[in-house]
Amino acid sequence: MVEKNSEEDEGSARWVLACELRRLRESSGRSLAQLSDEATYDRTYLHRLETGERLSKLPVMETLDRIYGTSGLLVRLWGLARLDAFADRYKLFMKYEAKATIMHKYMLGIPGLLQTEDYARFVLSSAPSPMCPDELEEAVAIRIGRQDLLRASPPPSVRVILDESAFMRPPADTRIWSDQLAHLVSASEMPNITIQVLPFAAGPHDLIGGSLSLLWMADGTAVAYLEGNKSGDLIEDAAEIGQLRLSYDHLRDMALTPPDSVAFIEQLLEDSRP
Repeated sequence: MVEKNSEEDEGSARWVLACELRRLRESSGRSLAQLSDEATYDRTYLHRLETGERLSKLPVMETLDRIYGTSGLLVRLWGLARLDAFADRYKLFMKYEAKATIMHKYMLGIPGLLQTEDYARFVLSSAPSPMCPDELEEAVAIRIGRQDLLRASPPPSVRVILDESAFMRPPADTRIWSDQLAHLVSASEMPNITIQVLPFAAGPHDLIGGSLSLLWMADGTAVAYLEGNKSGDLIEDAAEIGQLRLSYDHLRDMALTPPDSVAFIEQLLEDSRP
């Protein structure tokens, strides 16, 4: 039987994925040891996937889909199961984000969509209540997994304004920081991604103290997500979204141009090298 933390877990996408993983293995006549040898993943790790204790990363699901011949079923279930790891309001925001054709973001920190795996691990491990290693790796996998939407066909048009404060608290490990800065430069070269830096010299503005995401769907509808350090608010009222768009447009005008922003990041990258 698949282990569950509570009765509410039964029927969740994560629980369904765990059940399906065990069913497929048993139907194929494989033991965990045999699957471990074939998939080249640790037996204990695979067992935790089947009990719902771990969620895994996308490449694991791709490998198991190939082994079982399930034509992407496990990848699709995994995509749904990722949403179970987030609070309801943020979960709804993520559903909108996954469907958005246009994204405008103002961020006080480097957003998860543009983080490297090592930098995501550094950020997530800085919480006052440390996660156990398994929980940390699952959180990293979920965050990095969201980046798949940037490679959709067609991909969304993404503009990110990064406050200069996002660059002021680098990790002690210079390699992690250099890789993250290089990743931002590479991302800026993608035709669907524009990155700008809002320098401290730009002065005060009405979004100080929080981050903002504006999302537009293919049908023209829009939502906004305002996020503080420990809270978030999903906004669907058209008038309020309109006011937030004006605030965002004002910030865009105050920010460095995209070429100057990339030059700013490249200089930080140069300075970070030994």
